[in-house]
Amino acid sequence: MMSGPMTAVDPSRPPPVDAAPAARRRRWRLALLLVVALGAAGLAIGEGLGWPFLAGPLERMASRALGRPVQMRADDSPGAAPSSPWRLRFIGGLRLSTPRLFIAAPDWSSAPHLLLAHDVQLELRYRDLWRARRGELLRVHRLQAARLDARLERRTDSRASWQFDTATPPGHLTQDPHVPVFEWLQVASGRVTLHDEPSAIALAAELTLVEGVASESSAAGLKLHASGSFRQTPLRLTLTSAGLLPWVAPSDRSAAVPLTLTLVVGRSSLDFQGTAQDARHLAGLRGRYQLRGPSLAAVGDPLGVTLPTTGAFRTVGRLVKQGPAWQVLVDDATVGSSQLNGAFSYAPGTRVPLLAGRLGGRRLMLVDLAPTIGAEAASRPATGRARKLLPDKPFDLAALRSMDANVQIAIDEVDLNHPRLRPLRPLKGHLALTGGVLRLQDLDARTAQGRLRGDLQLDGRGDEALWRAQLAWHGVQLEQWIAQPRDKGGPPFIAGRLQGQADVSGHGRSTAAILASLSGPLRTELRRGAVSHLAIEAAGLDLAEGLGIMLKGDDALQVQCAVASLQAENGVLRPKLMVLDTADSTIWVDGSLSLATETMDLRAVVTPKDFSPLTLRAPLTVRGPFTAPVVSVDKRVAGAKLAASVLLAFVNPLAALIPLVDPGDSDEARQAASGCQALVQRAKSKRPAPDGAKNPADRR
Repeated sequence: MMSGPMTAVDPSRPPPVDAAPAARRRRWRLALLLVVALGAAGLAIGEGLGWPFLAGPLERMASRALGRPVQMRADDSPGAAPSSPWRLRFIGGLRLSTPRLFIAAPDWSSAPHLLLAHDVQLELRYRDLWRARRGELLRVHRLQAARLDARLERRTDSRASWQFDTATPPGHLTQDPHVPVFEWLQVASGRVTLHDEPSAIALAAELTLVEGVASESSAAGLKLHASGSFRQTPLRLTLTSAGLLPWVAPSDRSAAVPLTLTLVVGRSSLDFQGTAQDARHLAGLRGRYQLRGPSLAAVGDPLGVTLPTTGAFRTVGRLVKQGPAWQVLVDDATVGSSQLNGAFSYAPGTRVPLLAGRLGGRRLMLVDLAPTIGAEAASRPATGRARKLLPDKPFDLAALRSMDANVQIAIDEVDLNHPRLRPLRPLKGHLALTGGVLRLQDLDARTAQGRLRGDLQLDGRGDEALWRAQLAWHGVQLEQWIAQPRDKGGPPFIAGRLQGQADVSGHGRSTAAILASLSGPLRTELRRGAVSHLAIEAAGLDLAEGLGIMLKGDDALQVQCAVASLQAENGVLRPKLMVLDTADSTIWVDGSLSLATETMDLRAVVTPKDFSPLTLRAPLTVRGPFTAPVVSVDKRVAGAKLAASVLLAFVNPLAALIPLVDPGDSDEARQAASGCQALVQRAKSKRPAPDGAKNPADRR
């Protein structure tokens, strides 16, 4: 049995609640609030103080990331100038303010540092950092420095002091490093030095730059003054820009910023005024330029463009860069006394760069292109060495292999640089450079009612250049092409229509060497010609007839046949047949002309067809160097006649005239003339049509 009173339970009342868990939850809430309060207080204190205790860890982290020492704190060495404190902010973005930013140079460099900046302020937004982690370009909200000193170096093995990618082996750089995008960039005073061994550039530049919204105290833009050297040639550079974004922004920006550039390298200078969108890649660059210098080749070398060696020049025009291609419009180019123009495009390409376009102009003076074949420009003073006619300066064959070209040529007038020769009007052709082989194809030039056509080729693929010329000319009126002033209105010394062909080749490293090895045939003939009667009699030393012509006046003597057929062999030209036949006399020439030694040894023999009472009839000789040939009479023949005349004078004075009487040798003259006519007929049967043949020299 149970004892004690019984208590009844009311089912409608809730069970009693345990107070311990609720107390524990209140304590956790208070602790959390306390932690948050302490964290907020710590954050506020840290933000207020600028987190100075993070300077060391941040330096170590940056040093590990860049692979070289990085310092971000003030210089506490004795004598160092006081500076603002180091501060770091996290609220509203990452903001760093440091009195000194030092990034060491790589171990292989002798520079004291890569970068040394004072009073640096850097601001980054978290969303930009997040995008950068996802592979996008890092966008810097603001970067500002009071003073900046950067020392940039690159060695011939491609090691660069600005290369931070520790995973990349030394000497292997990325083609396009990821340069951050700056929304605001300002350097009150900056100095940058660059030593680039692969391009042989050494520069020291002073700059100031401000980007963003211009204020009353500073205008947005870039000002840079640099001096140094390029391939041991003095260099000066001045650049001003209304904005800096084209130099640090990605290439897809649409805003074009005005800029002005003046560049002087040696005696060459470039002035450019225009706009740019992305100057790091030179994209969207367009404007007007003026370029001048001692030679076009000197300008092409730093650009990697093969241009001809010329005399002094000045050119103005417009420049545009779209993508990787350059477009240059030459409004006016003055090279020496030549007046040229053109339009060109230059594509760097993945294998070999290509230069294409057209070259035209009012006038081209051949002397202005003399340095192209290794000759000295007309304006250059003569050197002290013995003067040679054939230029012996070596060709730059490597330049022919560094680029391809496709240029159409159409020039109104080409001056041949001789006061007696009329210019070519016009000259057209197609210049092609492919794989080191330079061709001037479809050459077509006109002068004095005649025409010159053919192809020229210079093969620069080997150690020596291989040269070939295939040319044909016809219908050239000599009396119009060669200026022949005569006193008292006398006839031209020579007239008629000149035509002929040449197929010659040579090899060597200079123009002189190629001509010294020249081989191949050359043939030319004169049709419907006439020569000075006085000149023929003078060539034959016909004193009596010459005196008579001088008294009554010179007249034109019709040429019945005139042919010169020569064969070149190892630089020596020898006439197979060189004949001039008239009704009065026949003249033929033999001997040799050496392009290797620049000497000649020619003999002209005159065979009269008529009787002459007073003549020596001795062969004429032309001997000696090209620069000073000596024309003389064959002393043996003339001396024998004069000696016989003197001896006979002792017998009878009238007998002294007997050796000087020439009855003429019509049989010998006819024999030479028949050979001349046969060669002319053979040439006529093999001559190609003047028009419609792409290469006349190939079809004879």
